Amino acid sequence: MGDTLIIGLGNPILSDDGIGWRVAHAVRVRMQALGIDGTVEIREACVGGLSLAELLVDYRRAIVIDAIMTEGGIPGTVYHLKLADLPGTLNMASAHDTNFATALRALRRFGAMVPTDDHIEIIAIEAQDVWTFDERCTPAVEANISQAVSAVMQLLKSEMQGTD
Repeated sequence: MGDTLIIGLGNPILSDDGIGWRVAHAVRVRMQALGIDGTVEIREACVGGLSLAELLVDYRRAIVIDAIMTEGGIPGTVYHLKLADLPGTLNMASAHDTNFATALRALRRFGAMVPTDDHIEIIAIEAQDVWTFDERCTPAVEANISQAVSAVMQLLKSEMQGTD
C-alpha cells in the first residue's frame, strides 16, 4: 500500500465548490517549498461516492478536502471531520446515491485495500456559493484557504511524528 493520498474535491469552475482543488494546489506548493514529498500524493478530482472511494485503493491514509454547506454555517469556516461525521444518504439502494462510507465498505468487502475509517480525515470548508460559474471563490472562502492549508499540514505533521 502507498502512504498518504490528499484529494482536493469539487468543481473548479463553480465558485466555492472548487475550494478543494485550490487548497490541494496550495498544499502541493507548500510541500514543494518545504522539500516534503515521496510518501504523499496529491490529486484533484470531481467525483464522489464509489468513484471517490476507488481513488483510495492501495493507500494507507487519506485526507479529503472539500466544500461543505451546513445549516447556519459561516462561509469560510474550516472543519476537521472524520468519516463518521459525514451525513448518510437517503437512498442506500441506488448505485447513483452511494455515499462515500458505503462505497468504502463495499470495496473492503470485495477485498480492496483502502484506508480504515480512522485513517481518513476530511478538511471541509463552509461554502457560500456552489452554483455560480466562476473560477474564484467568494471572498469569505478565499480568505480561509491558508487556514485550510494549515489544517492539512498539521495532519501531515502529526502523521510524520507518529501521532495520528
